[in-house]
Amino acid sequence: MDLNIKGKVAVITGGDSGIGLETAKLLAQAGAKIVLADVKKEELEKAEQEVRRTVPEAEVTTAVVDLSSNDSVVDFAQQTKDKHGPVHIVINCAGARGAAGDFLTLTDDDWQETINIDLLGAVRLCRAFIPQLQENGWGRVVLISSENAYQPYEEESPYNACKAGIINLSKCLSRSYSKDGLLFNTVSPAFIATPMTDAMMDELAEERGESREQAIEWFLKNKRPNLAVGRRGKPEEVANVIAFLSSDLASFVNGSNYRVDGGAVESAF
Repeated sequence: MDLNIKGKVAVITGGDSGIGLETAKLLAQAGAKIVLADVKKEELEKAEQEVRRTVPEAEVTTAVVDLSSNDSVVDFAQQTKDKHGPVHIVINCAGARGAAGDFLTLTDDDWQETINIDLLGAVRLCRAFIPQLQENGWGRVVLISSENAYQPYEEESPYNACKAGIINLSKCLSRSYSKDGLLFNTVSPAFIATPMTDAMMDELAEERGESREQAIEWFLKNKRPNLAVGRRGKPEEVANVIAFLSSDLASFVNGSNYRVDGGAVESAF
């Protein structure tokens, strides 16, 4: 299926692994010019090599950017434009679980750390790149939310609130800038096999004195009993939906949220 994005410039934050990396591969296969962004240069270089192994003809570059710093994001946007011209596609896969635990134990600093990365990071990215999308008169922005926005887990209150905020942010922007040819949507995964959930499972495994696989099995049974397919999702299963929303095929999809959660969210709405 032709995504009709050949030659378009796609920025992917959180692009060094997981969902971001798998999305980069799909868009590169479709002929988009890929800009992978994250905080660790070495990991980005490995990701670039992985994209090139998968798509030998890929046009891919990398950039170190810290979404918790507005100056870093603004510089990144300008450098990207200087190198590639105005971008067409912005995908924000960067994020962090942040502080977790009983609500009464979480401090202002705990909350602020999560908000600064997960919510304000998305705000900064959109603010920096929307003018470039407007220049092209065509744009796709996909922000990654989470099942937690719909089905919050009590030990992750800062993360829950930020992910709900991202859906609201995307809806707000979709109403403001669709007149300019820009479409904004969110994707909400659940328990995907990424470095973030690997770290969660390793922590759980240590607490329980068992292997990661045993921890995953326990977690699915006791913490995610509504995940109907009974397994962790694969990054590429989320990337497939992101690629669609980044394409010309999604020309009438705006302000929507797509749950890629294996049935983990119990309610229908």
